[in-house]
Amino acid sequence: MENKTVIGFIGAGNMAYALIKGLLSNGFDAKNINVSDSNDELLINRQSELKITTYSDNNSLLDNSDIIVFAVKPQVLSIVCLQLKNKVKPNHLFVSIVAGIRGNDINRWLGGNFALVRTMPNTPALFQSGVTGLFANDLVSNQQKELVTSILSSVGQCFWVDDEKLIDAITAISGSGPAYFFLLMQSITQAATALGLDEKTANSLSIQTSLGASLMATKSGKDSKTLRKEVTSPNGTTQAAIESFQDQNFEGIVAAATRAAYDRARELSNDLGDVE
Repeated sequence: MENKTVIGFIGAGNMAYALIKGLLSNGFDAKNINVSDSNDELLINRQSELKITTYSDNNSLLDNSDIIVFAVKPQVLSIVCLQLKNKVKPNHLFVSIVAGIRGNDINRWLGGNFALVRTMPNTPALFQSGVTGLFANDLVSNQQKELVTSILSSVGQCFWVDDEKLIDAITAISGSGPAYFFLLMQSITQAATALGLDEKTANSLSIQTSLGASLMATKSGKDSKTLRKEVTSPNGTTQAAIESFQDQNFEGIVAAATRAAYDRARELSNDLGDVE
């Protein structure tokens, strides 16, 4: 990314913090990063730690930034956009990391039709291990897409989609997905204690096994179905467990859960986008 590009974050919370830390670790100049927030104490802390420029006024940030990243709560985004209405310059590029808000609704609140990328990062971005889905409207150039990729890839992998509806699918899989794995880890820990292991050992076994499986899936070059078969010996302990999972329709449970998340993402988009 060209270091002369100035990125402005509206919202200084955890996800903005993660992105800024990622940008700085990748060599982006702190003097070209702006942040605004209604929390003055948070701004002071961010400025002190990260040496970035802070604003208490969103319009001032807009005037001094090329790329505007919306990093606020979904319920606040319409208010933020209406504050910026009629003040946007033609060369501004907007990036939303706000869950559940469609690009057309953001542009409607901004009062025009502007280059905008809607994204869905997930919480492991806080440890530079995230995954982000991205959708660009028709006004976003290839060069701008490369800039946005540079920003979001600072905290993990990026995947572009060509249909905004697929952002809801990404929300259901990777956006909400960490919680699914945490639930599985929690369940494994509980099962381990029921088998007699102490809670500390059970928790460590659950975490390390999850990490090891993820590393195998990442580095082996094999798909999860192949890996699962390779670690399942015929008539062994693993097969007994897998058959128990499947007898209780494990795959169907996962499919139903992700569909529920997808449907809820669509509902939230409709509800949050109804604001005039």
